Amino acid sequence: MTSPERPAPDRVLTDIARYARDYTIERAVAWETAALCLMDTLACGFQALAVPACRRLLGPIVPGATMHGGARVPGTAYELDPVQAAFSIGTMGRWLDYNDTWLAAEWGHPSDNLGGILAVADYMARRASAEGGEPPLMRDVLAALIRAYEIQGVTALENSFNRVGLDHVVLVRVATAAVTTALLGGSQEQVVNAVSNAWVDGAPLRTYRQAPNTGSRKGWAAGDATSRGVRHALLAMAGEMGYPAALTAPSFGFYDALFRGEPFRYPQPFGTYVIENILFKASFPAEFHAQTAAECALQLHGTVHDRLEQIDRIVIETQEPAIRIIDKTGPLANPADRDHCLQYVTAAALLLGRLTAEDYGDGIACDPRIDALRAKMVVRENPTFTAHYYAADRRTIGGAVQVFFADGTATPRVAIDAPLGHRERRSECLPALRRKFAASVAAHFPPRQAERIGALFADRERLEAMPVHEFVANLVKA
Repeated sequence: MTSPERPAPDRVLTDIARYARDYTIERAVAWETAALCLMDTLACGFQALAVPACRRLLGPIVPGATMHGGARVPGTAYELDPVQAAFSIGTMGRWLDYNDTWLAAEWGHPSDNLGGILAVADYMARRASAEGGEPPLMRDVLAALIRAYEIQGVTALENSFNRVGLDHVVLVRVATAAVTTALLGGSQEQVVNAVSNAWVDGAPLRTYRQAPNTGSRKGWAAGDATSRGVRHALLAMAGEMGYPAALTAPSFGFYDALFRGEPFRYPQPFGTYVIENILFKASFPAEFHAQTAAECALQLHGTVHDRLEQIDRIVIETQEPAIRIIDKTGPLANPADRDHCLQYVTAAALLLGRLTAEDYGDGIACDPRIDALRAKMVVRENPTFTAHYYAADRRTIGGAVQVFFADGTATPRVAIDAPLGHRERRSECLPALRRKFAASVAAHFPPRQAERIGALFADRERLEAMPVHEFVANLVKA
């Protein structure tokens, strides 16, 4: 018989809460990278605003349900309650599969948490300004972002949700709940309450990311998760109770009900490891396990583009997780299906010599040459790539491509261990990130406003000292 005595909170809950509230961020590289993550996630969101399928999901949940003085959605004129604003910001940042990535036993996109963090911080800042209080600064946003990355990423290091059929956005909900409750001034108990409720929600099924069901929900699932985290934060601040054995309760806790009875493993304490080692998608939108294959294919484009009819086979070497997630044959139903297909990504890059969000649309996908190339592809696991993928001191995402022709000749084997967005190539990546941001801003805003937005990221000290509501005001578009 289970004892009715209420236990002390699970250690995972208390560790997350203590870190979210009390950890001091000292390393300069963490602050520097957080500013880049903010810049890059906004760039992804501004690009997504050009996509009707994304844009129709943003704004009030029903017509007219706006909130004067509420949280604003960058790149739009929306003012919303923080929960709905978090959904909109999170959805636009994730829609194109172009935001940063974390790869370990579990995969994910820690920048998804920006939706909740920025929505709560802007709401707090506008309210404080109206009432004569001290508004939060952008340094507070960056600090919350660093902590959210760490909570999500360290939990992902050795705990594979995908292997039990669950989706990684559960970690966005948990991380957002923790850091936004702390941002709101929550006590240790209130953060524990919010985080416990985030776990009690369970986890979404991964089915919308996998064949045969791959679909557009993968574009808004993160927005949904970060907005749910905000809801739990606000409920906790209103005094809502938590559930101390949310993870460990026999039969009904997360471990027994959803994780095959296995407790989470944490190989290291929370710090700033994740933000410092985050992976950027600097050059093209594609599922990250395909990034090196795409780079290889782009290098081979000039050699093969006028010999397509002579190709006998295309050999792609990759890591085991890529085979599990994005190795697909047969028809692809929609853009969400295509950007999660290793063969499509490689074929488009080989054929076109580029890879953009538009290249996943029906207008490009109907080109019969793409499926013809896909049909000639052989995908193999490279054990070294897999070993380096999981190695804590490497975490690279290797890929190689070689094209063989019917006359017996072949291209060189092009192999890339660390993609452009990897920390090992950070100095090479920075100019590409800045170009991505500048192009995204220029395409969406009038020239003078675009210039002001660009200047926000020219001086990090000035950025950190800026009140959040003043920062967001620069991003509003009527």
